[in-house]
Amino acid sequence: MTTLTAPAPTASTIGPGRPRHTGRRASVGSPRDEILDHSARLFVDRSFSGTSTREIAEACGIRQASLYYHFSSKHEILAELLQMSVRPSLDRVEEIEQKCAADVPEVALYLLALVDVRTLVLAPHNSGLLHRMPEVRSSDAFHDAHRALQALTHAYGRLGSLAASNAVTSTVEPAQLGGLLIGVVESVIGTRARGGQIGPAEMHAIAASCLRVCGVPDEHIARVAASAEVLLPTLTLR
Repeated sequence: MTTLTAPAPTASTIGPGRPRHTGRRASVGSPRDEILDHSARLFVDRSFSGTSTREIAEACGIRQASLYYHFSSKHEILAELLQMSVRPSLDRVEEIEQKCAADVPEVALYLLALVDVRTLVLAPHNSGLLHRMPEVRSSDAFHDAHRALQALTHAYGRLGSLAASNAVTSTVEPAQLGGLLIGVVESVIGTRARGGQIGPAEMHAIAASCLRVCGVPDEHIARVAASAEVLLPTLTLR
């Protein structure tokens, strides 16, 4: 495995019929992806309310009217960015459970943690931070993403309860356990905010920490990690 980083910029045009101003920088992919990339940076650096669609368009090197060809509003951009740090993980839960034997739920939990770390690492400009901003949490754009995050937390709680020791399940409800586990994984957001890198060692350390929260002994975690390492490349990851 290699260290995960946000996608590197590659040269492209903004698309037929929607010309740029003078080029500001290479794009990160499609016109829509480039708008999301610049918006994530501006929202994280300046805040959502402190960023205008005019500033986003200027950062992309396009006219403001061209931005509305791809997104109807700034809130629609925010809604998609919020989903980008949750939906890729949530969409893999069923596939993970299908690939993992029912009698080893620890592997499913470990895999989910690895996938979720990957999702947060690839979120442009650490846009997972947006979920924590009060102005974002009070916006209409937050509601759908919050429901997705609740569903992901529920998946963590369910898998965690199946993997957990009796000592843990007798004292911690699945909903509480899900919150604890997703909190461990979301340490990635803080690490990125401090300029830290998330490589293979960090990914596995976070996944192992999730199992420790569930009371799984270290000697078993090593075997689980080996099984998860084999299954990870077989998942449909975007």
